[in-house]
Amino acid sequence: MAAQETGGVVDTIRDREIGGEQDHLDRVYRRLEEKIHEAEFLMQDAARRGQVGTPGALAERDAQVFRAGVHLNRLNSEFEDFLFGRIDLLRGKDGKKGPDGAYTSVEPADDAVRPDNTAEIAETLHIGRIGVLDADYAPLVIDWRAPAAAPFYRSTPVDPGRVVRRRVIRSKGRKVLGVEDDLMRPELTATLGGAELPVVGDGALMAALGQARSHAMRDIVSSIQAEQDLVIRAPAASVTYVEGGPGTGKTAVALHRAAYLLYQDRRRYAGGILIVSPTPLLVAYTEGVLPSLGEEGQVAIRAVGSLVDGVEATAYDEPAVARVKGSSRMVKVLRKAARGALELGDAPDRLRVVAFGRRVELEAQELQRIRHNVLGGTAPVNLLRPRARRLLLDALYAKTGAGTRHTDPELAAELRSSFDEDVSSEDSFTDFLNAWWPELTPRRVLFAMADDKLLARWSRRVLNPGEVRRLARSLRRDTYSVHDVALLDELQTVLGAPARPRRKREVDPLDQLTGLEELMPVREESQRERAERLAQERTEYAHVIVDEAQDLTPMQWRMVGRRGRHATWTVVGDPAQSSWSVPDEAAEARDEALGTRPRRRFTLTVNYRNPAEIAELAAKVLALAMPGAESPRAVRSTGVVPRFVALGDRDLAETVRDEARRLLDRVEGTVGVVVAMNRREQAARWLEDLGDRVVALGSLEAKGLEYDATVVVSPAEIADESPAGLRVLYVALTRATQQLTVVSGRRDEPDADGVPDLLRD
Repeated sequence: MAAQETGGVVDTIRDREIGGEQDHLDRVYRRLEEKIHEAEFLMQDAARRGQVGTPGALAERDAQVFRAGVHLNRLNSEFEDFLFGRIDLLRGKDGKKGPDGAYTSVEPADDAVRPDNTAEIAETLHIGRIGVLDADYAPLVIDWRAPAAAPFYRSTPVDPGRVVRRRVIRSKGRKVLGVEDDLMRPELTATLGGAELPVVGDGALMAALGQARSHAMRDIVSSIQAEQDLVIRAPAASVTYVEGGPGTGKTAVALHRAAYLLYQDRRRYAGGILIVSPTPLLVAYTEGVLPSLGEEGQVAIRAVGSLVDGVEATAYDEPAVARVKGSSRMVKVLRKAARGALELGDAPDRLRVVAFGRRVELEAQELQRIRHNVLGGTAPVNLLRPRARRLLLDALYAKTGAGTRHTDPELAAELRSSFDEDVSSEDSFTDFLNAWWPELTPRRVLFAMADDKLLARWSRRVLNPGEVRRLARSLRRDTYSVHDVALLDELQTVLGAPARPRRKREVDPLDQLTGLEELMPVREESQRERAERLAQERTEYAHVIVDEAQDLTPMQWRMVGRRGRHATWTVVGDPAQSSWSVPDEAAEARDEALGTRPRRRFTLTVNYRNPAEIAELAAKVLALAMPGAESPRAVRSTGVVPRFVALGDRDLAETVRDEARRLLDRVEGTVGVVVAMNRREQAARWLEDLGDRVVALGSLEAKGLEYDATVVVSPAEIADESPAGLRVLYVALTRATQQLTVVSGRRDEPDADGVPDLLRD
């Protein structure tokens, strides 16, 4: 990918393509503003018509106001962030156009591709939330639900139809932030407006592979396309496992599968598709590849640390703490903590009420026995409050001796009913019940677990003293970690949410007026507002996609499993990249979450991200991390071998900064600097003056991401930070598409060439 110097500013293909999409988006917004002015004019014109006063004029006015009002509301509500895709197409078999202004042919004309594998792009369509036509009725944006938009979702390299290039456009408001291309026909040399069709992102890589002169290379491209297409179109009536090493396109395949399933059977997936990613960084990437589709808000993209509403994980646990919090042993601890938290604070140890003219009391021992009886089952703690109330009344009634006053069942029942009503209405009883059986929240219980003594009591014979101390200390923070979120979700299940009485709808005085609905059409809920509301209300989904599934802990699998009890699943991962130290325990929790559904397995075998020089170096770490495991096959070689730099007497910050600056001069795109988790904040400070093309990230944050070049700092530090450290290092070494630099510290024991001990032959 070439870069040109223009006025001291590097002008890359990516920059030029973003600029071109920005020009188109500006044109679309100008047209939207024109349409808004038209709708406003229609409403004003309709109001003038109403002044005529005839019944016909009034009826015509009301109808026109309603239509214009709905149109205006729709335009205003969909005015932001609505353009997200583009397809570039070959000439079709016929010249027929549909009502949206696009050609209707699905297949290309017989002569659309020349014998020398060149072709002209005959039509370009932009895809968005609503359709927009220019003044000449040519399509500026195609509504995503329109037939003309179908190839954006259905086209694959094995069955491309007319599509040559599919582009995802990422924007915020009126600004285009980025573009990412997929090539459906990488073997073609296509031209657009007389110039060769530019390609950005992985599509550029596939174009280089597909247009290579070697037949062997083209065979490899075909195998990539075939194995990915097989996954995308696999039936969804079960669990689809997709495994593959770094660079095999697992995430991209999963995202295209979501779009394909949704478009193929929108009604079936009206219950929503949930995509779970391990980190917020990967969510940001995912949102750029797969925009949220549809008026029902069918696709929800969440990081594991944001699956619980109102909670966002911003902290990281040290590995020893993460192993405790992620273990399924925490289920027992949380259940005991939820019950034990009832006795915290100023819980009263005596209940006194007045009944039948005299005082009746329950002492501490009696109250403890009642609590024990109530908690005898497995029902959620908050939902047991009505049972606790009933047993308290039973014990109080028994102490009055009133149960023996009447032999007539009806009289006895009437007496008991009046007793319950009288006692329950006493402030002393309700105050006692609120204090003795308070409504618990997950946060309150988790906060209580920060007390070492309480936690030791609740985790007896489950956690050892060292684990108790570390866990309690980590829970004293003001922020939550990704592992805390799974604990909060488990506590929500253990505690339960008590039923809330329905609030009565207040009567609006305006409801008493008539005729307003004719003059002022009610504002319809926009697609985005409806999507956001449904996403907040939805707790279960019709299809769940788990990306980087090998990293989910047992507690996280329980959390994700609750959201897909009746769902079909796509599970994407690579055991060799797992950062969880006890994979067998996680596999057991995963199988429990997936239930008895049949499994279908696919394996992606071709690494088209890393050049062979980088893949060969990473394979040395894989051999140490998982002896006998096979690396995916790298399909290209750049001739650029990884660079090794030993720290020597130099400062680490200065060395890392120099190496990052060196790579910025050699690649167009981004440079990722990967450090051990405890150096994340340090590394961000080292690089803050190098611009936004450089990203500093901890080893666990690198999962699923890729950069044009990477700097991996101190492999020994990364490998030693957890029992899964070698697998985490393997991930760090496989993030680069072009160049890799390894900086060795003193712990790495580098040789004379700067090669650390872990990476030597």
